[in-house]
Amino acid sequence: MTIFIEFIPNFVHFIGLNMNTEVFAARHIGITEKDLPHMLETIGVDSMDQLIYETIPDDIKLKKALDLPEGISEHEFLSHLHQLAEKNKVFKSYIGLGYHETLTPSVIKRNILENPGWYTAYTPYQAEIAQGRLEALLNFQTMVSDLTGMEIANASLLDESTAAAEAMTMLFELRSRPQKKEQVSKFFVSEEILPQTLSLLKTRAIPLGIELVVGNHETFQFSDDFYGAMLQYPGKYGQVHDYASFVENAKAKDIKVAVAADILSLVMLTPPGEWGVDAVVGTTQRFGIPLGYGGPHAAFFATKEEYKRSIPGRIIGVTKDTDGNRALRMALQTREQHIKRDKATSNICTAQVLLAVMAGMYAVYHGPDGLKYIAEKVHCCTKKLAKSLEACGFDQVNSSYFDTVQVKVKNTKRLKELAEKKGINLFYVDGETVSISMNESVSESDLNTLISCFLESHNLQEKSLKDLELDDAIPAGLQRKAPFMEHEVFNSYHSETELMRYIKKLERKDLALNHSMISLGSCTMKLNAASEMLPLSWPQWGNIHPFVPLDQAQGYQEVLQSLEEQLNVITGFAATSLQPNSGAQGEYAGLMVIRAYHESRGEGHRNICIIPASAHGTNPASAVMAGMKVVVTKTDDQGNIDVTDLEEKVVKHAENLAALMVTYPSTHGVFESSIKQITKLIHDHGGQVYMDGANMNAQVGLTNPATIGADVCHLNLHKTFAIPHGGGGPGVGPICVAEQLKPFLPSNPVVKTGGKDAITAISAAPWGSSLVCLISYGYIKMLGAEGLTNATKAAILNANYIKDRLKGKFDVLYAGERGRAAHEMIVDCRPFKANGIEVTDIAKRLIDYGFHAPTVSFPVAGTLMIEPTESESLAELDKFCDAMLSIRQEIDEATAGEPNNVLKNAPHTLGMLTNDSWDFPYSREKAAYPLTYVAENKFWPSIRRTDEAFGDRNLICTCAPIEEYMEA
Repeated sequence: MTIFIEFIPNFVHFIGLNMNTEVFAARHIGITEKDLPHMLETIGVDSMDQLIYETIPDDIKLKKALDLPEGISEHEFLSHLHQLAEKNKVFKSYIGLGYHETLTPSVIKRNILENPGWYTAYTPYQAEIAQGRLEALLNFQTMVSDLTGMEIANASLLDESTAAAEAMTMLFELRSRPQKKEQVSKFFVSEEILPQTLSLLKTRAIPLGIELVVGNHETFQFSDDFYGAMLQYPGKYGQVHDYASFVENAKAKDIKVAVAADILSLVMLTPPGEWGVDAVVGTTQRFGIPLGYGGPHAAFFATKEEYKRSIPGRIIGVTKDTDGNRALRMALQTREQHIKRDKATSNICTAQVLLAVMAGMYAVYHGPDGLKYIAEKVHCCTKKLAKSLEACGFDQVNSSYFDTVQVKVKNTKRLKELAEKKGINLFYVDGETVSISMNESVSESDLNTLISCFLESHNLQEKSLKDLELDDAIPAGLQRKAPFMEHEVFNSYHSETELMRYIKKLERKDLALNHSMISLGSCTMKLNAASEMLPLSWPQWGNIHPFVPLDQAQGYQEVLQSLEEQLNVITGFAATSLQPNSGAQGEYAGLMVIRAYHESRGEGHRNICIIPASAHGTNPASAVMAGMKVVVTKTDDQGNIDVTDLEEKVVKHAENLAALMVTYPSTHGVFESSIKQITKLIHDHGGQVYMDGANMNAQVGLTNPATIGADVCHLNLHKTFAIPHGGGGPGVGPICVAEQLKPFLPSNPVVKTGGKDAITAISAAPWGSSLVCLISYGYIKMLGAEGLTNATKAAILNANYIKDRLKGKFDVLYAGERGRAAHEMIVDCRPFKANGIEVTDIAKRLIDYGFHAPTVSFPVAGTLMIEPTESESLAELDKFCDAMLSIRQEIDEATAGEPNNVLKNAPHTLGMLTNDSWDFPYSREKAAYPLTYVAENKFWPSIRRTDEAFGDRNLICTCAPIEEYMEA
């Protein structure tokens, strides 16, 4: 017993068991004082210090504690956030530019945004336990397809600007005229495009060799070296153009066209699909999603079915299960970079699922008639504003408009002063033009206040404006005639009672973190504390437009600057950009910063990116997008980077070496002891080191990227720093950089951000998905230096406990030099093929035990990668281990020639168990309740195993009648 005395006092202090129940670590970390002796004994160490010593190489351990304050209590944090929220000024913002105030229905806010059953779910790779969010995403896709007039839509992207960039690159890959493909590299962009979109198009175009040509679509003439074009509908300042003849002319020259469209306007305007365009993109933010100072919001991407294998992101499709019942799953998975790697044309691997679910539910709740009412209300407000100002003598510029008008004024400076005094933001195009965008929250009173600003700023008397003639502001030829959202789902749930029950019906089909541990390796499904989540619903955080003057967002600025400083301390780096709004975008941003650094030194020829074979699939895709050539280096028998092979390739490519991309700890769950030798080798040959921060969960407080010799890393705030996965998004992927890379951090064309030699935009908003950054800020603030460090220790403890509990029954592929795992491990399931059992059978059988499977077949086919995180209790770890050991016994009972066994038939549904017929050689009890604990909290999958091949052969990705896909 004495072997535990030295360690326990520190651990007791860290988890708050000195009777101070206000310590956040005690609520976040699952392990308690009484658990430690048993866990350490199982692992075979005397203390936590010994475990960390055996896990992390000595030469990279931090010499001192994190330079961060002590943690604060949840009560103190919420009080602190309230004080900061008061520093944000919630004005009526008519700025527009792709962002609008919206009214989130309370039934959606309470039952989805604030519901852990929705926000703690994982990406729906295991379709049998994700039918709820898959149906919600199918609704989203149907809504988008209907409103855009396109044949197929994906299940959301990150924001409008990145979606537009994805369209540009997709059309680039689809170029025709192959005999001179390399010469066809020009892309026309209408001058009506949103400024942030133009900036991002520039970022993406340069490394791919795409030449952007910005101009007036009405006067532009195509030449043979153009492959595509991008239009904005309506234009950035509201003008509604008839693009039909432009599209016709482009098509005649075999030039593909994409349109960035306002989704609410498509309720009233002719959908671009009717012109024959190739892609339509935009944001669904104004479908009930808070502004949140820029995000997160779900973008949409719609295209032609013939491009289904080129569409970026994920598509939800209809298939059938083992019994022939309708089932949903992620179809095609065209953007799974683990397959395409450096051949991928997009590095998108996540979506904004939680926000797409909310936007789709907004459409379900309002239905087509409700959306028409909202669109007509917005349009009517805009007409009233335009006609009122015209009646007062102002010149309204737009000849056709939906929700935005341009007004000529004599003195924008005085107008701005008066407007801001009345709590109003407008967008000032130039010294004499102002752009004003209406939204669904605008009332008659708001309009009167707005008009009074114009009158007062020009010393005009108020007029009676009751009997204005509101003529059509949309030409007849551009008015929508096609019906939309006719499917039953959009015409059934218009009362709060009905929608609440529909949302609950879908939620019950999904296994989320509020039911059991989700031990996904590389995905870090940890607790998303309620205190971190609560502020997301506060209006002082939700109702801030991303382009407001900085003095109106001082609360946000304090949080974001503090978060940057916290991440600098944790990584050991000099500066941080929060702009990338996903991990993959962080990878890309980091490489683009490295590219800019080399160019600044006159070494723009450096374009070789070395990537280990074990790397995340997004790594090579990001490198190619950044204009680099990928050279893959081998791994040795222990799963580490083969240093000899690496050195050969570094020397061979030394003249052109740009970067090494390395994940640390490795994707194999190991702290490689040669890491400093590796990073020195890269630096000695002129390269920079990019560290993929996917496994930062095992570093915080114990080591850091700067210490191992990296120059830049991205961090997955949705992994290490507690932002919830939300069924596949939102994510945030900030980059942290060393001093020499600081000048190149990305900027924004509307609000200045980034370094003094900043690259152009990586995402649409200046600080990316600012709203959810509150979560990570809270996570760090409440844990403090000691709590963060001990959370990392607990993650390593939990992983090694599982490893040793499974020892002898499951082989772990890789371990460190002293036999320890980092925070995750890879369990080899390939030997079970002798019994006829595949890794997929184990994954599906875990559902019967109440667990989501660990990561399947990555980074090694036929394996499970397990990561328990720090927030799981010993009881939950033991349940999972008991389930795995029970399954191991079931594997022994299986035979290769007899497929009718409990693993091959998993998962087992309630329908199977209650059917009069039972044609299986095992009992119903064994199928449904294999261990005693299962009966206490049984999760029933709503379908049996999905038929993947059937769904790919018969792709249906909108809400279609069941008869249609069965006939197919």
